[in-house]
Amino acid sequence: MTAALSTADRILDVAESLVRTHGYGYSFADIASELSIRKASIHYHFASKQTLTRAVTARYRVAFAVRTAEVHESGLGPLAQLEKYFGFYRDALRDGDRMCLYGLLAADCVTVPAAVRDEVNAFFADQERWLARLLTAGRRDGVFSFAGSANVEALALLAGLEGGMLMARSRRDVHGFTAVVQRLVANLIR
Repeated sequence: MTAALSTADRILDVAESLVRTHGYGYSFADIASELSIRKASIHYHFASKQTLTRAVTARYRVAFAVRTAEVHESGLGPLAQLEKYFGFYRDALRDGDRMCLYGLLAADCVTVPAAVRDEVNAFFADQERWLARLLTAGRRDGVFSFAGSANVEALALLAGLEGGMLMARSRRDVHGFTAVVQRLVANLIR
């Protein structure tokens, strides 16, 4: 039997969903309405929107790190690992038209507090390192071909993924995102 989620976990789930669909523009009132609780109940667990957003981002970052570690340890080759990684982003679009949590927070970088912005930058640094390791292994194995450093190529892939998500979401076209991903892969395996 599964234990019921704690109120704090339920708040985190709703806050994550709101950030992934609306960015930093969510409010405690939105969460309270969704959960049929009072805003004071949210403040009991999270003193401020910044505190709640940091908790959401930290949890998301750990979950994403677990997923990338599973892909890395899967025994799949570099191309299959990259395709699995791209699938994380595609699945988010298919799952309720949601964006990468960090992509939306990055878009709101002017309005998010510095502590949240630091978390956003740390997440992207994690992804850049993971992708650079994968790209380096793929180039060494003759699977990938690209000019320049793996770090710059990783940054370009991240930009392509996040930009592709934004375009697909604005057009309500997951197929457009798939086309972007196919192009990103094709550019690596020429």
